[in-house]
Amino acid sequence: MRIHHLNCGTMRPMGGRLVNGGGSLLGFARMVCHCLLIESEQGLVLVDTGLGVADTTTHVEQLERNWLRLARPVLDVAETAAAHVERLGYRTEDVRHIVLTHLDRDHAGGLPDFPQAQVHVHDVEYQAMLDSPERARYLGHQWQHGPQWNIHGSAGGERWFGFEAVRDLPGMPPEILLVPLPGHTRGHTGVAVRQVDGRWLLHAGDAYFFHSEMADRAHCSPGLRLFQNLVQVDGTLRRRNQARLHDLVTAHRDQIEVFCAHDPVELARYQASEYTVDA
Repeated sequence: MRIHHLNCGTMRPMGGRLVNGGGSLLGFARMVCHCLLIESEQGLVLVDTGLGVADTTTHVEQLERNWLRLARPVLDVAETAAAHVERLGYRTEDVRHIVLTHLDRDHAGGLPDFPQAQVHVHDVEYQAMLDSPERARYLGHQWQHGPQWNIHGSAGGERWFGFEAVRDLPGMPPEILLVPLPGHTRGHTGVAVRQVDGRWLLHAGDAYFFHSEMADRAHCSPGLRLFQNLVQVDGTLRRRNQARLHDLVTAHRDQIEVFCAHDPVELARYQASEYTVDA
């Protein structure tokens, strides 16, 4: 399999240096929606979708006014996962599976662009979408088309580098695993992919936001530290899992690489190289 690292939605919040850690204090920061497109024998697999075509064109107002004001998304249809897929010479119908770290609008917005895909999500996150008191963060228009949900629980999961309840996904390559990382949302997960040399890539979603949070001397920009605290549903779990990710990177640098969903530095690092994994 071959992995493509995609930006499926640029955001330009206020804060400059307070968010990105450099540049002007009063300028605009830059954040991305780092998604994966995996070419496999089972068809194309998307890990997260970023914002969708409707989100950037006809349904902008449904993204919710306060989020639009805070995130300041660029809303470029050319950045959508559907546009990336077509530029790579595929059809949207070729995307057979979508694996979601969680159901926030900037991770699940592209679901309507791939109505034929099997959509994989943790059962706790799916239930939170249905009945959570934080319903404002889940936008129903992004799944009005009736996705082909595949709901995965922790039953039958195994341990993976110290993380519990990790499981593979039936019908998908065994090199793709769901790694529970709750805290940001109730059913937030990471998605691990094994490369051809045996090393792992772990898409940590929103388990952290700033690349230096995984550095030896971990630190986060003040703007993103505040933001993480504001949007978390369980701060104790989020901080615990973030610390576990840092320990994972520190102890297993030769086996695992971890990246998050919104850091432009990490995205640029991966887009500079080609990655392949076992078929």
